[in-house]
Amino acid sequence: MNRKDINSEGKLRAWSPFEPACVFMKIGSTGRGGQYLPFLAGFTFLILIQLIGYFSKQSDFSFFFPLYAISFIIYLAICLSFSCSNNKFSSMSRNPSSGTEESDPRKTFYFFIAIAILTRLGILFAFPFLSDDVYRFIWDGRLLMAGHNPFEYLPAHYIENDITVPGIDATLFSKLNSPEYFTIYPPVAQATFALAVWLFPTSLYGSAVVMKTLLFLTELGSIFLFIKLLQHFKLPAYNIFWYILNPLIILEICGNLHFEGAMIFFLLGAIYFLVKGKTKTSAVMMALSIASKLLPLMFLPFLIRRLGWQRSLLYFSILGMTLLLLFMPMLGGTFFSNFGESLDLYFRKFEFNASIYYLLRWIGFQWVGYNMIAQIGPLLAVGTLLGILYLTYKEKEPSWQKFPEQCLWAISLYLLLATTVHPWYLSLPLALCVFTTWRFPILWSFLIFGTYFNYSYPVYHENMYWVTLEYILLASFLFYELHNLTARSKTV
Repeated sequence: MNRKDINSEGKLRAWSPFEPACVFMKIGSTGRGGQYLPFLAGFTFLILIQLIGYFSKQSDFSFFFPLYAISFIIYLAICLSFSCSNNKFSSMSRNPSSGTEESDPRKTFYFFIAIAILTRLGILFAFPFLSDDVYRFIWDGRLLMAGHNPFEYLPAHYIENDITVPGIDATLFSKLNSPEYFTIYPPVAQATFALAVWLFPTSLYGSAVVMKTLLFLTELGSIFLFIKLLQHFKLPAYNIFWYILNPLIILEICGNLHFEGAMIFFLLGAIYFLVKGKTKTSAVMMALSIASKLLPLMFLPFLIRRLGWQRSLLYFSILGMTLLLLFMPMLGGTFFSNFGESLDLYFRKFEFNASIYYLLRWIGFQWVGYNMIAQIGPLLAVGTLLGILYLTYKEKEPSWQKFPEQCLWAISLYLLLATTVHPWYLSLPLALCVFTTWRFPILWSFLIFGTYFNYSYPVYHENMYWVTLEYILLASFLFYELHNLTARSKTV
């Protein structure tokens, strides 16, 4: 074991895959004017995100991607300036021996917390520009406020049958991106849609701002819970910046209005109350997370060995009852068939920015001459389930500290086997990697934003060259991380 792997407390230091770049982060952090660099970086980052949020359109890839790339570089520089240091907060500290005065680490830490909050607050009033899901949100909200169950009929039903619902018309229908599918948004999301429409029944913009405000509040809650959990796990406080300053997170949650923000807040709350021994409260929070987005369902097997059978029975009973109460207003004669049909179609028909699926699709074309997504999609979903069960079975000495890492591998497996991987799907891996030394989701969050290039063509077209580059670079970096983990384990 090398001496450099030991920290000042005599403990094994957590390895960072970005260590080779750390030497460059010291350049400019000392010397005359060095104390102003964090503030320059922070305010530049804030301005760049606002430019993207307020002055971009979905087809303006050549405008917003360079701004995203610059903001991402600043984000990396900020995070590395903290993580490359042995200091609890930052490498930028007072250095009396050099005769220079640098930024106070605590002030710098809280300054960037403020930048993360202000950047989110700034884009609240920008209408979502990279996603048109907001129109389906408002469609569902208007149905709910008129007393209709959004899970009951396809959108076309109301137009074709001239059913009068306030705000439900051909103009809004024309903006829906998947009018031929039943809605798939669970109750927490639906309640948000209804509240937004109740406050602004006729304004698309007003409804969008209400929904974004609620997501902003969940992000504030996540910041608080990140800090508490990092303290509990005795991890560096600066790890929080890998999530809260990530440009993808800010743009997709508070910018483009995706409910991964609510899901992550409730999931963090569930983990926090679990580690504090408050099983019942955690179960309610986990139910709210699942009722925001269904993805946390895949993490439930990891809880059984940690809780034990008796506590697991209590936990899952409370979880199930809470979910039943949340879904009850939506339940009806056609709920399960229609909701299930949309989920089935998701695996059998939707495809975007996939990795392993695209390889299997190509093999299918060579073999039978047509797209075998109807067979491959469900098989990959089964593969994800079996993989998660395998991770559960093979885990040694399960602990709450290792729980986020297990969840990270589960969601990563799901995404690598999925037929559809949109940029905002990376929100959950980015949140979970904060509690680990794995940083491949960071690289992925930059590469996946390049898929918006597909919308810059006159007619939508998926650029397979970018998809290929994305997954080659991701696989290479993941191999690099795995190799270094293996090498380090052999030296300990």
